[in-house]
Amino acid sequence: MQLKSLALSAALTQFVTSITADASAYWQSFQSKIDPTNITVPVLPQTTSIDPTTECKYFLPDPNLFAINATEWPSIWQVATTNGMNETEEFKNLYNSIDWSKCPSAPVRTLNSDGGIDTTQYDPSDPDCWWSATTCTTPKHAGINPDIRNCPEPETWGLTYDDGPNCSHNAFYDYLEQQKLKASMFYIGSNVLDWPYGAMRGVKDGHHIASHTWSHPLMTTKTNQEVLAELYYTQKAIKLATGLTPRYWRPPYGDLDDRVRWIASQLGLTAVIWNLDTNDWSAGETVTIDTVEKTYQNYIEMGKNGSFANSGNIVLTHEINNTTMQMAIDNLPAIRSAYKQVIDVATCYNISYPYFENLQWTHTLNATTNATNA
Repeated sequence: MQLKSLALSAALTQFVTSITADASAYWQSFQSKIDPTNITVPVLPQTTSIDPTTECKYFLPDPNLFAINATEWPSIWQVATTNGMNETEEFKNLYNSIDWSKCPSAPVRTLNSDGGIDTTQYDPSDPDCWWSATTCTTPKHAGINPDIRNCPEPETWGLTYDDGPNCSHNAFYDYLEQQKLKASMFYIGSNVLDWPYGAMRGVKDGHHIASHTWSHPLMTTKTNQEVLAELYYTQKAIKLATGLTPRYWRPPYGDLDDRVRWIASQLGLTAVIWNLDTNDWSAGETVTIDTVEKTYQNYIEMGKNGSFANSGNIVLTHEINNTTMQMAIDNLPAIRSAYKQVIDVATCYNISYPYFENLQWTHTLNATTNATNA
């Protein structure tokens, strides 16, 4: 919501992009002043304090680093077609460059009265590989990138955190840096524009940065246009803040089907799901902290008892608030003791190029001693 208060000059329109006729080349028109191999995060109380109140005091970023024109972005934390974004020449050119006749015909899903997704009328044969209904991760239709759901290496904990960059993550990122731990960070586009220095820090610290949509919706409940906008504007925001355009994304709540996968594939994006879910977001909200701690302990025990002797896991955790980040800090020592490797998804899959930019996944972008370069 911070972006609504920005009164930045229309002279900053150099960041309006022009999409070519080929959707796969969309990222080449994104612009950024950030060199991801040589990032210096500005020194401010917000970037150095570990007091959440100080960290989360909003500020305007340095215009020499980020030229942000509010008219060129969706409304913060609203579906990404807001603020007229679906009517811009930039977006219409992208949309029209896609051959929608090849898109799977899965319907736009609906919600129950309680706000949950309605799966009751779905065909049990699972024609659309709808994860929310069946946890399917292997597409049933052609031309779709299959999901990543676990690290293939045995006794490996795939370290992932959703919903960043959180304005109060300094202590958490300090801990990861001190422990030389690298994670896959799934950033929300709205958060990236609100807290671009936080996204810069993620890259500087060597984390694997990926997309988590613009406004965190249930993606199968969105139209084709809305799905495309959620992904596109998040890619654009991450590029602006970090100089990098991700090849990987995670659907909020894991909600995707072949229609959503196909649209993501048009942007060169592959979904990263998980095979263990801590439900840490619910700690102190809908369940007790002790309940989530027990889940952590169960997963730690699985690292000791041979449950992952043949392959590893990818674990869903969050930097959504101070509770989830502190739980991560508290449990990571035991996780590292129980598993042979605690690494990000790009490393566990030996992904040499997790971004569209021609930057190999080496110590330049990932300084972990656990990394295996492909």
